[in-house]
Amino acid sequence: MSNLATMRIARRVGASALMAAAVLAGATGANAATKSQPASGGASMAATIKTAGTLTRPSTANQLGWRVLRQGVKGNDVTILQGYLTIAGFPTSVDGDFGPATAASVAAFKQAHTMSPVNGVAGPAFVRALRTAINAYTADVPTGKVRINPDGTATAPAGAPAAVQAMVAAGNQIIATSYCVGGGHGQWQSSCYDCSGSVSYVLHAAGLLSSSEDSSGLESYGIAGPGRWVTLYSDPGHAFIVIAGRAFDTANFGGPNIPSGSGPRWRSNPLGNLADGGNYVVRHPPGL
Repeated sequence: MSNLATMRIARRVGASALMAAAVLAGATGANAATKSQPASGGASMAATIKTAGTLTRPSTANQLGWRVLRQGVKGNDVTILQGYLTIAGFPTSVDGDFGPATAASVAAFKQAHTMSPVNGVAGPAFVRALRTAINAYTADVPTGKVRINPDGTATAPAGAPAAVQAMVAAGNQIIATSYCVGGGHGQWQSSCYDCSGSVSYVLHAAGLLSSSEDSSGLESYGIAGPGRWVTLYSDPGHAFIVIAGRAFDTANFGGPNIPSGSGPRWRSNPLGNLADGGNYVVRHPPGL
């Protein structure tokens, strides 16, 4: 892990709560802030939006489609477009500004859905196709979510697969540990864990990983795209995991930070960490 990556994580521990609050307080409640390569999105992002009660509100959704959107325009409808693109699997920085990255995501969506012309213009036909994609993703989100208890531990939802239950139980075992670079690598039991070490720990407990991986290694873990129950988010500087609708993350985005201090904790907002703008690759364990 580079010094830049270490500094980036350290900044997250101190400033992430404020950033998460800012994200949740946005006019449209947009959640994600990611780059524009079609590597993530899907059911887990849809779960976040359902949990936050934002982009799926009719009053919000109806703001999209009243005008053609193209590079250079700004507004709430652009924010909604960017959020929907992220859910559909084309992660886009959610900032309300239709720039080159948003145009690239629109074009990539069109190409993936055999729409023409393949350009960065979001017109009526594009919006209809995007809504169809959103409905398909949100229909596959499990209704049960991890419950975060007052002591910071978590309870798996009823009917969750055994692997999910094992991951939740494993996360509970290390929520009182602190953060340290390299923690959880080399040996599973440690007094402190880094981001990828804690993700590796819960995967290992469920029999889904034999040896720990750093955040770069987790970029190629499992299967591409979001999972129904479990989704990993990784880039060279950070990794976190969403399990049954809640994040298990060393960075304090989306709270609560219980117990207090640094280290892996359960977070209410599963995608609050995307507010850091990391270029996350999204993967999931087979079958989950």
